[in-house]
This record gives sequence, structure tokens and C-alpha cells, in this order.
Amino acid sequence: MEILPGLHRVKLLGAQGYVACERDLTLIDAGLPGSRRRLERYLATIGRSLTELRRIVVTHAHPDHIGAVHELTAGTEARIYLHPADLAQLQVTLREAWSARDGGKLLAYFTRTPHATEPLEDGDELPVLGGLRVVHTPGHTPGSVCLYAPRHRLLFTGDVLQVIRGRVTFASSVFSADIVAARAAVALLAELDVATIAFAHYPPWTDDANGVLRGLADRAAAMAAADGQRGAAPPG
Repeated sequence: MEILPGLHRVKLLGAQGYVACERDLTLIDAGLPGSRRRLERYLATIGRSLTELRRIVVTHAHPDHIGAVHELTAGTEARIYLHPADLAQLQVTLREAWSARDGGKLLAYFTRTPHATEPLEDGDELPVLGGLRVVHTPGHTPGSVCLYAPRHRLLFTGDVLQVIRGRVTFASSVFSADIVAARAAVALLAELDVATIAFAHYPPWTDDANGVLRGLADRAAAMAAADGQRGAAPPG
């Protein structure tokens, strides 16, 4: 589905990918292994080909976002872009993950590490959609990033945000490495001028996106303040 001229939302296995169709193709998030055929079929319907793929930008290294990068780069010139903090997490050993009793590390252990990546750093700008800015929003994973296209007032959030019962809310506490940090990171998004929020698992959101982000940032700040008060030592 084309959500903006030249930008398509594609249902892959496990997540949605977004394809920017310019001179070359850029894919944001890759889905689970087995997603290549779905992407090939979709591209054929719009007269494009997987051989034109030059970039796969991964918002975070969970299997439903990075799992298909190996099959999607086979036979193409596509480069994989990932934040170094998530690449480092993928290097975890089974012993480390098991001894830490950390679900995120166990998930990372079973996620196939890309053969090569280009680093995504906060403030980087990719030559996509008139300039696609990287916003490092750690918490869901250490290297979670959002991607902001000012020209289109468009924000790709990966899993930093979700939609529950018709309302935009914070990342899942179950699947986040540090939910407190994930909530706090929304303050960075509230500073942007956004008309459309593009999620990994839900339809795009266009209803007062700026107001929604500011409201979430205020909620996160209030929750942090309340936690601080509960954790403060009683007066002596």
C-alpha cells in the first residue's frame, strides 16, 4: 500500500516493511526469515525489482525486523544499516544469556547476526525521502532507532511505540530491554514536527501526531517523577 508518493507499506512475515521507491530502493525493516518472496511479489506489482534494493535500514535487532536480511541481500547490492549497540548485543553467547536470565539476550542469541553492517548513529542522515534522520531511542533494545523525514513530517518508530485499544502508547514492557529508558526516549520524538507516525505492526497514525507524542512524553516524565518519589529515602 502506498502511504505517500513513492513510499509503500508492505506486509512481511512478522512485521511491516516500508519501501522508499526512488532511483534505488530502500527498505525499512526486513521481517522474519521467509519474507523475501512477499517483498518480491509486492515489488512486481509496482513495476520494481529486488535487484534495485540498495539499503536495508533496521530499526532494531529483533527477529521480526532483522531476520530476513540475509535472504534479502543475496543477489542484491543492498547494505544493512544497524545501530552498533544492537550489533554488539547479537554477539552474546548462550552461556552469557542463560546466566543473566535475560529474555532479550536469549532472543539475541537466537537471532542470526548479519554478515556485515553499516553503523547507524544518532543524528546521521540517509539520502532517502529527502533526508532521513536517525534518532537513537534506546530502551526497547539498546540500539533502537527511529527515522525522521522532515520533508514529509514522517516518523518511523519501529517498536518504540505501539497502538493498544486505539491509542498510541509506549513500547511493550514484555519485549523491551529497559522499559523506563524506552518511555523516556519518547521525549526526543516529541521535539520533532510529525504529521504521520509509521509503526512496524499497525497502520500509520495521522490524527494529531504531534499532540500524541507530546502527551506521551509528558506521561513518561510524570511516571519517572512518581518512581523517583517512591524510591526516595524517608526523612530521618
